[in-house]
Amino acid sequence: MNINHTDLEDLLKKDLETCTKEHDLLQIKSKYIGKKGLLTKLFSSIKDIDSEDRKKYGADLNQTKTIITKLIEKKLIDINSNNNKNEKYDLDVPARNHNFGSHHPVSLVIRRIENIFSKYGFEIHDGPEIETEYYNFESLNIAENHPARDMHDTFYLDGSFLLRTHTSSVQIHAMEDSTAPLRVLAPGRVYRCDSDPTHSPMFHQIEGLCVDCDITFSNLKWILNDFIQQFFQEKNIKTRFRPSYFPFTEPSAEMDILFNGKWLEVLGCGMVHPNVLKNVNISPKKFSGFAFGLGIERFAMLSYKIKDLRFFFENDMNFLEQFKHIR
Repeated sequence: MNINHTDLEDLLKKDLETCTKEHDLLQIKSKYIGKKGLLTKLFSSIKDIDSEDRKKYGADLNQTKTIITKLIEKKLIDINSNNNKNEKYDLDVPARNHNFGSHHPVSLVIRRIENIFSKYGFEIHDGPEIETEYYNFESLNIAENHPARDMHDTFYLDGSFLLRTHTSSVQIHAMEDSTAPLRVLAPGRVYRCDSDPTHSPMFHQIEGLCVDCDITFSNLKWILNDFIQQFFQEKNIKTRFRPSYFPFTEPSAEMDILFNGKWLEVLGCGMVHPNVLKNVNISPKKFSGFAFGLGIERFAMLSYKIKDLRFFFENDMNFLEQFKHIR
């Protein structure tokens, strides 16, 4: 049967009138514009048309193809619309259960601590996890023969690079990039050669730094006591400060809290050592400051009553799903 392209539109409309299913519409589409369709055959016959008429003939075929495509698309919309009208919904069928994710307990604790210290005017800073010995040790007044610099405590890389052992290095970067006064809070991952139920080779720390005129140990004690009360949501929680030693603070102290009837060390702190200030060109005669550092996992274990540090890194869904209700 010889069909001219002008007849295809009328033939298609007749076929579409009786079409009520999407499956039948696909067959109609194949009949007209498929690989062996009627319009495809007309396209293949262009070579037999006189060269003078070939250009107009091809344009007419393209126009016909556009019309056919639009008619088929419109029919598909009509079929789907009718199907939706006829479809019945059982409103008593229970909804599907959706498994929503949750924040990791470490992330939850970091956010809680950041929110508390933001109220004190501290700004959140980030820094590189791969550091030089200068930023990780020397600038913080840690001597070359200090035990922390031994191979069994620190992950050394090629050259003088290493995985940072604390986020105190971020404080040095912050003091180099800014001018005093400043308040810095530096959360992040740190690395040490250690692994047991209460220690991990990778863990998280938050370290804080405040540098200003006339900063005293009393300022440090007030902020840390208020922070502990807010974090554990207990105004009468007992705390104490014990003398300690850190190369980058002088005097130095460790802070304990009375937890379940026992004194428990939760963080280290002290007044910024004058040598640290000198290393970043801040005058210790004009400015003073305090610093502190705490382990995020330790606070998470206390807050959520978790006994084994390794739970944080095992990606156990039964463990992680317990924190879905916490935002």
